Amino acid sequence: MRKIYIVLTHTGTVLSQIIKKYTKDEFSHASIALDIELKEMYSFGRLNPYNPFWGGFVHEYIDKGTFKRFYRTRTKIFSLAITDEQYEDIKNKIKQIEQKKKEYTFNILGLFAVGFHKRIKKEKSFYCADFVKYVLEQAKIDTKLPEAVKPEDFKKIEGLQEIYKGLLKEYQVSKTNQDKDKIV
Repeated sequence: MRKIYIVLTHTGTVLSQIIKKYTKDEFSHASIALDIELKEMYSFGRLNPYNPFWGGFVHEYIDKGTFKRFYRTRTKIFSLAITDEQYEDIKNKIKQIEQKKKEYTFNILGLFAVGFHKRIKKEKSFYCADFVKYVLEQAKIDTKLPEAVKPEDFKKIEGLQEIYKGLLKEYQVSKTNQDKDKIV
């Protein structure tokens, strides 16, 4: 068994405030991480921390890029136990997208349609929550997520364990946190 991490965030940017207003949810962005330290954290979001409308596939970091610029980003981090095969499927799908990231676009229309409980799907185009849902589904993880998925919807996945809530920049993997998150 392995674990993956679902990272929900709210940066407080104008775009995230608009999303929050439409969804009425606490968090406006979703990422998936392959490690507890969040060094392998991925999503669809800003390619440039200073331009909210230029988006695509991103390898995100707590201390670089968008999250460094918006250092007051709030987060909730969850772990999910999955099989070794599912973990490898997720990792491989992310790597495939990363290798061809120039072929992928940010689905801005899909992002705004979610506020109206609608899904606008374009080939090789995702917004953050849609991407996370896609890689989970590609690994045959039964999420029971709605068609038009929002970051908050991930909280309902069966087996999810909250491991942290607070400022993203203050997230640290302590020995206690690692022990608590081990699979026995």
